[in-house]
Amino acid sequence: MAFDFKKEYREFYLPPAKPEIIEIPSMNFIAVRGTGDPNEEDSEYKQSIELLYGIAYTIKMSKKTDYRMEGYFDYAVPPLEGFWVQAGINGMDYSRKDLFEFISVIRLPDFVRKEDVEWAKAEAARKKKKDFSKVEFMTFAEGLCVQCMHIGPYDTEPATVEMMDRLIDAQGYENDFSDLRRHHEIYLSDARRTAPEKLKTVIRHPIRKKA
Repeated sequence: MAFDFKKEYREFYLPPAKPEIIEIPSMNFIAVRGTGDPNEEDSEYKQSIELLYGIAYTIKMSKKTDYRMEGYFDYAVPPLEGFWVQAGINGMDYSRKDLFEFISVIRLPDFVRKEDVEWAKAEAARKKKKDFSKVEFMTFAEGLCVQCMHIGPYDTEPATVEMMDRLIDAQGYENDFSDLRRHHEIYLSDARRTAPEKLKTVIRHPIRKKA
């Protein structure tokens, strides 16, 4: 049976629908950076998703090629994630989606190295006749965070964020946003096939102890 990150690491991908504080370790990702409203037709965000999945599945299916990755095991491709920031805004302003700067990511198994991603980019470009140069290998240690499962449309996330803010304030923490430490979402539902009220999204914010 293929290794399933969501099942094996439930603490990272399936948190409860009430906020909790958690330490997130270092992980490796494939990443694509961009800007702008993600809902616009042919947006940089939508393009980033196509690029990421092209590389994610090239790596997963490398077992059917002559290319070998040491330590390879079969696995289900982890869910799409996004790190979001808006210039000059502390937190998120959902009314100004045009200001979004994002890093779209998909987690990699630990056996995947930077050179393996470079191989996958070349292989995907050869097969799909498409430019995958925007895809990068990224290592990120997210550290201390508050997270919560949000159920519902993306535009109703502020209510969940408010619960998260109340929890951290009560426990002596505060948000710790920066260009590196961003609003983080993990998308557990396919928005194209799921009713908005049933969408499941993990929301995660970086935090620190109050001074």
